[in-house]
Amino acid sequence: MKNSIFNAVGDFFALDIGSSALRVVQLRGSGSNHTLLKYAVAPIDVKLSLSDAPADRAQIGTIIKQLLQEADISAKNVVVGLPANKTFVTVVDLPKISPQELASTLKYQADQYIPMSIEDSRIDWAVIGDSPSDDSKQEVLLASVSNSFSESRLETLEAIGLNVVGLEPEALALARALASSGTSSGAQMIVDMGEYATDIVITLGGAPRLVRSIPTGGQALMKSAKQNLNVDDNQAQQFVYKFGFDQSKLEGQVYKAIEPTAQVITTEVQKSIKFFSTRYQDTQVGGIVTSGAAALLPGFHQYLSQAAGGVPVQAGNSWQNVNYSNAEHEKLMSLNHQFAVAVGLALRTTI
Repeated sequence: MKNSIFNAVGDFFALDIGSSALRVVQLRGSGSNHTLLKYAVAPIDVKLSLSDAPADRAQIGTIIKQLLQEADISAKNVVVGLPANKTFVTVVDLPKISPQELASTLKYQADQYIPMSIEDSRIDWAVIGDSPSDDSKQEVLLASVSNSFSESRLETLEAIGLNVVGLEPEALALARALASSGTSSGAQMIVDMGEYATDIVITLGGAPRLVRSIPTGGQALMKSAKQNLNVDDNQAQQFVYKFGFDQSKLEGQVYKAIEPTAQVITTEVQKSIKFFSTRYQDTQVGGIVTSGAAALLPGFHQYLSQAAGGVPVQAGNSWQNVNYSNAEHEKLMSLNHQFAVAVGLALRTTI
């Protein structure tokens, strides 16, 4: 039942299989001292990444192999991310019992907390602290993924000679990379907007306490712009990334075109803050950091801050816990918005 969703061992590199790109990162060091060794990114066709066909999975494997060669990564051990739409992550309160008793309890009670059959799932957990509502209980972070998906991903990577030493929900990797050390005593929200989904994570003491994923991302904004502005795909993308939520540009036409779709995201942000505040009554969400498209869209930070009741919003720094040469700084910052998952996976030693 407990099968390497949280703990990785030995030397490894990290692999983020995104919907439109593959990213790899290899670090050296441990604890609070990590140095960047290798990194690389390669675009992939969205249709290819979303396909379950064996031939398409094999092609993904070929692209990964080529990417590793280009990055000069020879390590065979890999920690790979699991997309939010394929995983379930929650925090539950359980009695303060020994790890052995906890394992036994979850073996028979996990189906109370996850929306999938235990027999058909890979499940793991980690104790993250005391319950905020009951001194006799502890908070346990519970994660699960279907066997069919995890085995498919394992087969793809093993077919090119890799050894998967860890599987991790992308939301947890985001928390590890983007949670700010300065907020160790407070709560922070992470909003990561991908092509087809937006992940929302609230961390407390550096550990994720709430994880949400909604099937609305950058492509939904593009579609709204295309339909409401009557433009083609390329024009829609240019408009969204050039003008975004800046109401002072083009008389606010782009903002008006995409704002109703963005409300789906901000509504979930508001619900998440309310839920968190209800459970952790003495702790407020003091800041929001963004990643993915959310970090690039003009005016989105101000828009999100207003929707969140004035909580300050800024772009997250995927490389904040990694040492690297000054010569790499400019290039790394240009890739910053898309490397949070890969860096978070590479930083992983424990939860």
